Amino acid sequence: MESTTKTIAAAIVRENRMTRTAAALIALALATAASTARAGDDTINPIDERVRLSLGAAVYTATTTLQLDGSAGTAGTYLSAEDDLGLQRTKFEPMFEIMLRAGKRHRVSFDYFSLNRDATRVLARSPAAGPIVFRDATLQNGDPVQTDLELRSFGITYGYSFWRTDKLELAGTFSVHEIDISARARVQTQTRHIDQSENLAGPFPTLGIDATWVASRRFYFEGRAQYMKLSVDHLQGALGIYELNALYRYRPNVSFALGYHEVRANLNSRQAGNAGLFDFLARGPQLFVRIAF
Repeated sequence: MESTTKTIAAAIVRENRMTRTAAALIALALATAASTARAGDDTINPIDERVRLSLGAAVYTATTTLQLDGSAGTAGTYLSAEDDLGLQRTKFEPMFEIMLRAGKRHRVSFDYFSLNRDATRVLARSPAAGPIVFRDATLQNGDPVQTDLELRSFGITYGYSFWRTDKLELAGTFSVHEIDISARARVQTQTRHIDQSENLAGPFPTLGIDATWVASRRFYFEGRAQYMKLSVDHLQGALGIYELNALYRYRPNVSFALGYHEVRANLNSRQAGNAGLFDFLARGPQLFVRIAF
């Protein structure tokens, strides 16, 4: 897991900036929709929507496992980022998605996911557990360890609707997710100075399916599942993204949604001098507003 240049698209802002502006973006989207909504009680069939903008927030519960072997082959410590390093299990994160439809059967969507956490904890493992080997750093009991762990993904998805009626649409999808994972552990005391960081960035493809079911003029449901497992040389990786939403059409152009989102990522490297394991799961409820035309 060598350090690489981050390739996240320049248009995607970092998480702290998104958190400050999420509420303003939602308010702006609502104001825009209110000014452009058609009069009366007409509704748009979601299967006929040409443009969608979804803005909201999710509350994720995360579980993260790390193991970073030393560059000389020393076995790294199998540890929990939440239990051993004190990272938050639950985190509030903004979310957004844009969908553009070309014709009746083709569409392209863009989405962004991030979960960035940090913590400071004095290590207090049992004597039998021993110190933590984190790549080429050794963390001892009593060390005040500052940990940063960031996971970001920017996805571009193409979908083709192979089944389309007024009530049900099914689409096969192909996505490319630009993944950026970075971890850093620091100890700064009068006698110990440690600063060890790891970064991995690159594209990862997935195949999936999207479904939309129109239950009534006001209510509809949508879900998606994307997954891919790859093995290249001594590197194995898997990525799964799952989502289910229930939406209520409040105005012709405005819907409110309550849903569930889950992201699973696994990376296992057996490359000499660069071996390690990263296993990540984040899931939880999400609430968002959608503007559609």
